[in-house]
Amino acid sequence: MERNATELLVKWKNSVNRKPLVLKGARQVGKTWLMKDFGQRFYTNFIYCNFDENTDLKSIFETNKNPHRIIELLSLISGEKIIPGKTLIIFDEVQECAEALNCLKYFKEKANDYHVIAAGSLLGTLLSQPKSYPVGMVNLLHVYPLTFDEFLKAINPQLFKYFETIKKDQTIEIAFHNLLLDALNNYLIIGGMPECVDAWIREQDPKAVESIQKELIEFYENDFSKHSGKINSGRILMVFRSIVSQLAKPNEKFMYGAVREGGRARDFEEAIEWLVSAGMLNRVYNVVKTEHPLKAFEKQNEFKLFFFDTGLLKTMAGIDNGSILLKSDYQFKGQLAENYVLQQLIPQFDVEPRYFSDKNSEIDFVLQYGSEIIPVEVKAGEDKSAPSFKRFVVKNKPKYAIRFSKLNYKKDGNFINVPLYLTCKTASLL
Repeated sequence: MERNATELLVKWKNSVNRKPLVLKGARQVGKTWLMKDFGQRFYTNFIYCNFDENTDLKSIFETNKNPHRIIELLSLISGEKIIPGKTLIIFDEVQECAEALNCLKYFKEKANDYHVIAAGSLLGTLLSQPKSYPVGMVNLLHVYPLTFDEFLKAINPQLFKYFETIKKDQTIEIAFHNLLLDALNNYLIIGGMPECVDAWIREQDPKAVESIQKELIEFYENDFSKHSGKINSGRILMVFRSIVSQLAKPNEKFMYGAVREGGRARDFEEAIEWLVSAGMLNRVYNVVKTEHPLKAFEKQNEFKLFFFDTGLLKTMAGIDNGSILLKSDYQFKGQLAENYVLQQLIPQFDVEPRYFSDKNSEIDFVLQYGSEIIPVEVKAGEDKSAPSFKRFVVKNKPKYAIRFSKLNYKKDGNFINVPLYLTCKTASLL
């Protein structure tokens, strides 16, 4: 399946400012496949080093700092000639060999004509620690689950061709609007995990997909105890399992006491940081003002936590697929839509989305687009009522204001209604 990140990898390959590249992202989002596919398609050959499968590789980096000597030894081991600019060197599961991660700075300083890319399970938790990787010596790229456009291209290439043609202010023909809404409902059920999407393409069996989703959730939970290091794995698990109930609350704000009665910030702060760094959770801070720059107005003690994949969240919440497909009202419908919208927005904007809440207004998300601040309202269906959002728009008069819903693309007073299936195209539609 085609990944949007491939285009970014090609830009990295051709950049005059290229440095060794490190891929971040949650486990099982397709980093290994992406690196191999990139190497196969855009290079003469690639060398694949997996430090988890081949522990003997570690000795090369433990005893050598000279990148040219490392290249010589890797070439001997692989039986492949490593040519600058023609061979992609892949370091996978690099968290198993700290010396290999640190050697990237020597490639930058002494052998930057070689193209090196690295990734690893839960690498984000390692990169978040001081002095754990060569700061300023590497490029970083975050890999996410498939967004809706990637999903649509994989499951329905013909409909994707139409989707690609949609431009700003374009009303979608009703036949295509309904087809895209059906595809959106499928995405809410299947999500963007590559294994789940692949299973759907091959089998068209919702039960098979749900079985994989349950296995992935169990896999992640088992992983906490193996890779959490000094962080209490039990507390990580408690936070992870509390996300559904946290989002089900009226204001969705994360409450430590909802994880465990009497729980405080000091009990669970490290667990939350670990899950966010690992790419498992997306944290959205409240802001005291909707002004540029948003980061200056964060309330560090007020935030919401969303799951990194909407399909997995659907399974964790125990939502029946029929409720989504039959377009019925069900508990958690709004929260699932918000999680989906956030999942599509994060890869598009350099500044992470925030939310705004005070006595008079509740704005689901606030985006920073250049110096412009964009309020966002999320509706799971075709409901037009949004009094708080409308009051906010009238009072603040932002240049852009967006309501995502299942209504068609149209202007609605002071804001634009964008169909939920176009969320992944938000930046290009502005």
